[in-house]
Amino acid sequence: MLTSVRSLMAATLIGSALLAAPAFAQEESEITFTGTAALVSEYRFRGVDLSGGDIAAQAGITAKHSSGIYVGTWGSSLDENSVGYGHTELDLFAGWSGEVASGVTADVGVIYYAYPNAPAGDFDYVELYGKTGFGVGPATLTLGVAYAPEQDSLGGTDNLYLSTDLGVGIPDTPISLSAHLGYTDGFLTYTPNGKAWDWALGGSVAVGGGVSVGASYIGAEGTGTPAYDFVDDAFVVTLSASF
Repeated sequence: MLTSVRSLMAATLIGSALLAAPAFAQEESEITFTGTAALVSEYRFRGVDLSGGDIAAQAGITAKHSSGIYVGTWGSSLDENSVGYGHTELDLFAGWSGEVASGVTADVGVIYYAYPNAPAGDFDYVELYGKTGFGVGPATLTLGVAYAPEQDSLGGTDNLYLSTDLGVGIPDTPISLSAHLGYTDGFLTYTPNGKAWDWALGGSVAVGGGVSVGASYIGAEGTGTPAYDFVDDAFVVTLSASF
């Protein structure tokens, strides 16, 4: 019963946003490309460390049509010894994003998490996602839901993730502040009951030319292995560039 409720919830959110997407314009279409590259002191995914406390290299590229439809890929290095997924994560995604009302945006899509260097077994999985953003002055509030249906790589179960993000750009400065709160219910936790909160507080400074430097305090509920605690709170530094 819980699985069906989760499925309905995800399908309703994504379906509603898709209906709100504008039809293709009759004018000539346009495709734009954007990319990012970053070095992070740790790779944290929903509060969980996937790089074994080591520096991770990350990069991604997205192609977006003027209608709002986009496709892209993103990758990160991992710590294959402590995490067990191999040394590489490669994500493939597609979706639609755009403004659905004044000051309100939507972003819906599907993402495939691939671990090409993982040991034998099932590790790759698919997840549906949807986000709604509300902009008020220099602040943006984003509410998100991500649902991974039952898959062998998730132990034959599913996973639901809910998130709230707040971002504020300080006027007349290159400084931005952010706060994040997430809740996981399902396979992707390190807690006995499969439920966990994660959190982050941070800020970044744009130094010009698409380059920024950021720092965040990140953590999650749970318990890691005796050799390494994946969910221990950590101070994470990021150097990123966008183009």
